Amino acid sequence: MPRTEGTLPVDIAEAVEGVRSGPTGPTVGVFFDFDDTIVHGSSTLSIEDGQSDTEIAESARRHFAKKLAGFLYPEVWQLIRAHEAAGHTIVIASPVPQFRIAPVADALGIEHVLSTRPDTTATVREFAAERNLDLPSSYGYSHSDRELLAVVGTGVAVNPVDARNRFVVFRERGRAKPREVFRTAAGLAGFFGGVAAGGVEGLRVRDRRRSVDGMISHAGDFALKFAKIDVAVTGAHNAESPRPAVFIFNHQSELDLIVLAKVLRHGFTGITKKELATSPLFGPLLRFAGATFVDRSNTTKAKEALAPVVSTLRGGLSVVIAPEGTRSLTPTLGPFKKGAFHIAIQAEVPIIPVVIRNAGELYWKNAKTARAGRVDVAVLDPIYVSNWTLDELDERVEQVRELFAQTLSHWPES
Repeated sequence: MPRTEGTLPVDIAEAVEGVRSGPTGPTVGVFFDFDDTIVHGSSTLSIEDGQSDTEIAESARRHFAKKLAGFLYPEVWQLIRAHEAAGHTIVIASPVPQFRIAPVADALGIEHVLSTRPDTTATVREFAAERNLDLPSSYGYSHSDRELLAVVGTGVAVNPVDARNRFVVFRERGRAKPREVFRTAAGLAGFFGGVAAGGVEGLRVRDRRRSVDGMISHAGDFALKFAKIDVAVTGAHNAESPRPAVFIFNHQSELDLIVLAKVLRHGFTGITKKELATSPLFGPLLRFAGATFVDRSNTTKAKEALAPVVSTLRGGLSVVIAPEGTRSLTPTLGPFKKGAFHIAIQAEVPIIPVVIRNAGELYWKNAKTARAGRVDVAVLDPIYVSNWTLDELDERVEQVRELFAQTLSHWPES
């Protein structure tokens, strides 16, 4: 990357730490450009003539869910959370039409969106004056908008072609490369090879549970190894004891299930959406492992399906469940449902949070291929629920969700 004298490259960890150690409060503004800054490439979206505002907004939401979410830079999410924790006023300031930005802003939790046409400097200064922002203490992030970077005290260029400012480099997003297609195919082969190896191992001793455990652990090991995905675990001892337990995890990727197989390894089954029962990849293994499939569209049926899980736990087998209920499009946590907590209370077993970081970066919700890289997992200390009451359950669940959020924002040391 070309660099002129005086420019200062920083990695994302340094950039986040700089935010945490810098000025705090709502008078500090944070202005993000959009194309090539929040998303990789240009966020184009075709709109037909005569569409109403409602139809345009819905088209933008569908475009985000099916495509654009896979182009989001995960590093931006880290920066946004750091600025949010510092109490800063966060803004997307871009010439891109607001309807294209709105779904992304909602997903990232950004309230303010400015159209900077025709004059970035004037628009940002006007907003800053209205909000009493201190621009010399403020931050700007852009791939190429030098006006935006110049109007604030800390201007940071994102993946710049000509680095005239302090800059950071984000990992490329978007379309799959041939090597990623190959590694994904290798990972799938490793998954099924691991299932077969574990099944044969268990059948040899005629032990169904040992067969299930072998299939789970081997499938996780082989799939991740061949896909060139490493897993770094903090708090691994909490994955082993106490058991049985209800393991809850944040869910952003189908890769989560393979990661959990590697981390937990044995003595557990799952609670998952009924659609996975027909998945050619996970369906057969989940059914053989005795997973419970829940119809999320029918609350009554879902509760009925969860009732036998209490007996499963009392019988010594742990269960794994995603309290969000579905995969999210960004690392931002969705609301936590209470089913997992009801089960733990009734079975008198602890809740053990499993926080997963980067799985969505390597294999996002609608991706066709996986990227090589590292997934971080923090298995937190058990939460004992024997003294929880139904009256306080909503508050308790929100506290656990906040524990996930804090862990994602401030990752624990190994």
